[in-house]
Amino acid sequence: MDWNYYNTFITVAPDCPVQFGTMPPAKKDGMSKHGIEYDLVAEHPYEYTQEELLFQVHIRHKAIPADELKLCDAELRQAFFNKPKACLRASMLSKKFGWGIHFNAEGKLALVPMESPEYNRLLENGDGTLQIVSAMRNKSKNR
Repeated sequence: MDWNYYNTFITVAPDCPVQFGTMPPAKKDGMSKHGIEYDLVAEHPYEYTQEELLFQVHIRHKAIPADELKLCDAELRQAFFNKPKACLRASMLSKKFGWGIHFNAEGKLALVPMESPEYNRLLENGDGTLQIVSAMRNKSKNR
């Protein structure tokens, strides 16, 4: 099963509480999942697919040692992807911290701050080749 997006732009959630892309704060006891997501993608734009990013966040958040990864990477991946996962439309980066997520034709992703000209350019989808989807809302409309 392919979990990746291609030629897609995930826009900031309609009820996002910020007006510009904001770095997620660190937690006292280490990095949050969305902090790890941010660091990986901000430092390496268009390097990860959604699948690769989700797995990298998992191994860093769970602090899986490198020697264990060498021995059973395929088994860890299979176990990880056998369980249901939220896609990046549910990421706090787009829901709470003001980052759009652009996936290129290869499925590689980059963060785009909501206040940037690039965000507006992608949102306009001038050539019509980009699928535009919104991040999930933080709260139900009926609340």
